[in-house]
Amino acid sequence: MIISYRHRFVFAAVPKTGTHAVRRALRAELDEADLEQVGLFVERALPWPELAALRHGHIALREVRPHLGAALFADFVKFAFVRNPFDRFVSYCAFMLRGGDLFERRPRAAMRHLLFVAPPEDHVLFQPQARLLVDTDGTTLLTDMVGRVEAMQHSYDAICARIGLASRRLERVNASRHGDYRRYYDADLADGVAARYASDLTLFGYDFDGAR
Repeated sequence: MIISYRHRFVFAAVPKTGTHAVRRALRAELDEADLEQVGLFVERALPWPELAALRHGHIALREVRPHLGAALFADFVKFAFVRNPFDRFVSYCAFMLRGGDLFERRPRAAMRHLLFVAPPEDHVLFQPQARLLVDTDGTTLLTDMVGRVEAMQHSYDAICARIGLASRRLERVNASRHGDYRRYYDADLADGVAARYASDLTLFGYDFDGAR
């Protein structure tokens, strides 16, 4: 998460959606009063102990709202990036199994294990994207803008125009290695991902083939 008092925005960093590329681009515009929490490549923490204790930068907007206060939270532009859940789940599996060859040799078996056999329910990278972006009712988005990984640069350009920053070319950072996500699925895996990430599919308008 990045909170900029200077430019009056909150960037909610949804995991596996190109967040490190966005962070790098935004950091050039920040000053000493602005805040960031991140735990990969560099370590920075927000000044509020209960959020700093999370030790990662994937913080829900509703969690930071009480610390900013209602007025600032309403005034700041809140934005995030999202990704097709089917693509994102493949990326998650490839990322979690990096360093070995299991995903390369038996990708469907690896995906089935993480989805059905031993789902890591508490792992922030495994949880639905919507969890970080909705209010306490579970359905109302707190974001003012939502970019899409599938149109990353275009989305970032539009966000920069909204918050009054000059856009810059996004770099590719921390990307996992895998092919087109569609080839990893069978019917059971597709149904399982659709069920687990139903909130993401509904709120962000995705289906198996992409954005609707």
